[in-house]
Amino acid sequence: MAEDDKQNIIIAIDGFSSTGKSTIAKQLAKALNYIYVDTGAMYRAVTYYAIEQNIIGEGFFSSDALIAQLHHIHITFKFNEELGFAEVYLNNKNIEKAIRTLEVSRFVSPVATISEVRQKLVEEQQLMGKDRGIVMDGRDIGTVVFPDAEIKIFMIASAETRAKRRYKELLERGHHLSYDEVLENVTTRDRIDSSREDSPLVKAVDAIEIDNSEMTIDEQVHQILKLVNSKE
Repeated sequence: MAEDDKQNIIIAIDGFSSTGKSTIAKQLAKALNYIYVDTGAMYRAVTYYAIEQNIIGEGFFSSDALIAQLHHIHITFKFNEELGFAEVYLNNKNIEKAIRTLEVSRFVSPVATISEVRQKLVEEQQLMGKDRGIVMDGRDIGTVVFPDAEIKIFMIASAETRAKRRYKELLERGHHLSYDEVLENVTTRDRIDSSREDSPLVKAVDAIEIDNSEMTIDEQVHQILKLVNSKE
């Protein structure tokens, strides 16, 4: 690594839904003073738009209509100093809380299978990382968005563990639903994300796998920071 790049690398964190990728990525970015980008939030924003425009819903999805309206979708991140992280905006509207519902979770994987959606968002993500010094999490960061990232992490945990985490998170946000609904959502998303034709969720050959089923957030952050320090 070149001398002036030692503190300016790209960290790609991929993995299944509800493995805590965003939480870890936020902590890493804060510790390193890097930019953090939640690519999953970008796909959730597109999904939210599709729901609002009645393009997708229970039993229907007009992918052609979504593709035709992609030029109307403008996603930005604005840092909230009180919260300590960047919130997601869709066409200048703060949708940070709106995209974290189970309804959006239910439809985000089908939306993410659309090649035109992926192409649009991947191009935006690559632009965000052009100056490096970035932590980005998602499904295809180390394989498609930044295949040359200096550090690639692939996070896993059992479906049951992930569903319990997600269930607790949703309850804390005031959503009323059953654990079984959440578990079904997690396993369905796993199947769709792993089997889609365009950029399926796979572990990059040079990625380091972390099973965080029994790990604390601090333990995970410490492990990845050690990897970062080894690159210096």
